[in-house]
Amino acid sequence: MQLRKENILIVDDDVNILELLQRHLKSWNFYSYKAVSVKEAVTILRDTPIDLLITDLRMPEIDGEELLKFTAEHYPNLPKLVVTGYPSAQSSLEAIKSGVTEYLTKPFTKDELEAAIQKSLAAKVSKTISKVVTKQESNARKEGYGNIIGNSEKLQDVFQIIERVKDNKATIFIKGESGTGKELVARAVHYEGKFAKAPFIAVNCGAIPENLLESELFGYTKGAFTGADSNRDGFFQAANGGTIFLDEIGNASAAVQNRLLRVLQEKEVTKVGTQKPEKIDVRIIAATNSNLKEMITKQGFREDLYYRLTVVEIALPPLKDRKDDIPLLVDKFLFKYGVEYKDKFVSITPEALAILQRYNWPGNIRELENIVQRAVIMCNTTVDVTHLPDSLKFAIDFPDEELLPLKEIEKQYIRKVLNATQQNKTKAAAILGITRKTLRQKLDD
Repeated sequence: MQLRKENILIVDDDVNILELLQRHLKSWNFYSYKAVSVKEAVTILRDTPIDLLITDLRMPEIDGEELLKFTAEHYPNLPKLVVTGYPSAQSSLEAIKSGVTEYLTKPFTKDELEAAIQKSLAAKVSKTISKVVTKQESNARKEGYGNIIGNSEKLQDVFQIIERVKDNKATIFIKGESGTGKELVARAVHYEGKFAKAPFIAVNCGAIPENLLESELFGYTKGAFTGADSNRDGFFQAANGGTIFLDEIGNASAAVQNRLLRVLQEKEVTKVGTQKPEKIDVRIIAATNSNLKEMITKQGFREDLYYRLTVVEIALPPLKDRKDDIPLLVDKFLFKYGVEYKDKFVSITPEALAILQRYNWPGNIRELENIVQRAVIMCNTTVDVTHLPDSLKFAIDFPDEELLPLKEIEKQYIRKVLNATQQNKTKAAAILGITRKTLRQKLDD
């Protein structure tokens, strides 16, 4: 008897149902894999190409609905057939949401099972992407302020503050997690106001070595230190008349903090190597993802400087608190990298976008951009679930593994090898390094 090419995975905690289903499948020339738990099923899915999943819903510890959610995101093209003895409207609805193609209620006839299997396998062949989210659909929404993308309520609060401060030179302090777009806010303050034609200088205080930051910010005179062979202006002089953005200000040394305090108090800077001050007209915008109040308590940051910097505070929300903005951000990155890598706009399926909106984004907008960039590279013209990393997809929280006798662990591994060899006992015995007779004995014990 020649087996068909499709592999079918059956999941049920009732071994009698498993045996019955396996006999039916064998009579139709299908090869089947059995799993008595969701954990065992996930292991088989990861190790074996499966063409159809048949699963019960009610199982101990982890139920079949969790398995359906997991396969819907990790194996979106895998057709799924549910067999259950406890049907309900809710479970049926959840199953449909997870992409189940057929739903059988126990008891069922052999003919009903065969028809459901054939229909499920046919669905795999005919499955196509029916809808994508396009740039045109989202264009109707207001996209943000300046180069800041978003229209969520929390971001609207930020926009209102920018409107208030953009036309004056009050000192501004932007606080927010890394990757939330603090520099974009600083640029919006500068370029959306009346000083837009003046210089804007961005300085990452965390990226410049501590021993160089002072001279880079304030400039130096010839002979001020080894290698200073001429007079040189610093970033403050370059920003004169405009705006200087000091990112990661919490990394500034005590010496830099002292000089910065003088700039704020006296509106003048003094180059390293001289005592002669220079008057300066510059708006200072500082930012950090550090807790400066905690640093003050530990004497890592000057309290008087903190209050000078925080004349106007802008609290930038993390991406997890403005998830309504994710579709707009995704549109932006799809366009950016679609043009860069493929010379065309790349779309995204609703299922993939839903996963992006569900995730909490600890790395904020920077992390989202990296994920979309990778997805654009990996897809042809449409980003779907398969192009997203597993870390974003539904994960099953398995309970702590039960401690089992060595003999039971041995049996589980033997069954795994038998599954991998399609129940070929000769091959399995060779892999295990035992005889067929010993293999039979270990399975019977």
